[in-house]
This record gives sequence, structure tokens and C-alpha cells, in this order.
Amino acid sequence: MRKIFWAAMAGVGGVGLILLTPFLLMAVGPDDADWAKLSQISQAYGALSVILSAGAVAGVAASLAYQARQTRIATEETTWSAHRELLLLALSKSEFLTCWEPPSTSVTPDEWRRIIYTNLIIQDWEKTYVLGLMTEAQLSRTFELHFQGETARDHWSNSREHYLRYAGGGMNRRLRNFARTADRCYQNAVAAGPAIPAHSYFTSPVLVQPPPSQA
Repeated sequence: MRKIFWAAMAGVGGVGLILLTPFLLMAVGPDDADWAKLSQISQAYGALSVILSAGAVAGVAASLAYQARQTRIATEETTWSAHRELLLLALSKSEFLTCWEPPSTSVTPDEWRRIIYTNLIIQDWEKTYVLGLMTEAQLSRTFELHFQGETARDHWSNSREHYLRYAGGGMNRRLRNFARTADRCYQNAVAAGPAIPAHSYFTSPVLVQPPPSQA
């Protein structure tokens, strides 16, 4: 950020120096100088200064856009961190579980804790994808594997309607696509067969499905 700022300032300073050049020539030039020729040179400098001025303005605009994006990311990270801490507190103290919205499906307290933890995982993937750090193909494959598990499906079954409405009501295109991709992979997983039960994760082999054929 600091490098962009100083580059923009250097551009503005360079433009100013070019604009002052004809006047400097007049100040130091001899009395018998060919001012008509100097006028032509000044006009040439004027045309060049317009181009450099446009470049300097573009540099300043890029700097401001970058600064705004960094500010937005920092604000989102602060908000996400606060939300995460609240969820972790509810996971550690069961009496706080009822401070959040009630489950949409019938679950036990332990199942509800697993759903809340799964929600933290989904939100982490959401941030990664929205920031452009995960491709569409990577997101789809992540959800294909994710929804083979029972808890993953329980979480989405409980949260999908709220999440789809929340994402669809916003202006972020990547967030809307994230929700649609998650729901599509969930629907495909349900259609493919039953989920792997949570109790069998470590007592029987987990059969990971291969990615779907692209043919």
C-alpha cells in the first residue's frame, strides 16, 4: 500500500515538473532566445503532460481502490472473528446454545453442537471463495466430499433455506454462487444415496466417491 502511494505521488510530482519546465526555460534562457521555438516546445510538453496526468490520476484511483478493498477485507475479518468467538463460546458452554435461533430440524444437543461447528467450516470456505482464493472447480469438489457425511447433510438441511435467502438478498455475486453451488452439491449427494453416519467414521472404511465424469 505504501509503495502504491509513493508511486502515485511521484507521478503527480513528475507531471508538475513537466508543467513548470517552460517557465523554467524562460527564467534561465537568454534574452535573444527564439521564443517561438520555445513556445512550440512548451506545447509539446503540454500534450505530454496530459498523458502523464491521466496516468497519475489512474495511479491514484488504483491506490484508492486498493485501499478501499483492504479496508473492506479488514472489516469483514473483524466481524467474522467476533461471530466465530460467539459460536465457540456457545460450543463450550451448553447453556448458551439456546441464545441462538432454534434448530429447524429435530436434533439432540450434541448433534446441534456438531451442526454449529460445521457452520464455522462453511463460513471459512465462504470467505475463501468470495475473496477469490478458491476456484469454482475446487469449491464444487470440496462440497462433493463434504456432503458425503451425515453431519454435513444435517447442517445444510437445517440451514439451507436461511442461507439461500441470505445470500440471494445480497449484492455479492460470488456469495450467491457459493450458496447455489453448495445446494446443488447437497441435492446431488442426497440423490446419490445415504450419507456416511457419524458413528461409523472411525469404525468402518469411509468410501469417498470419485469426482463425477466430465464426459
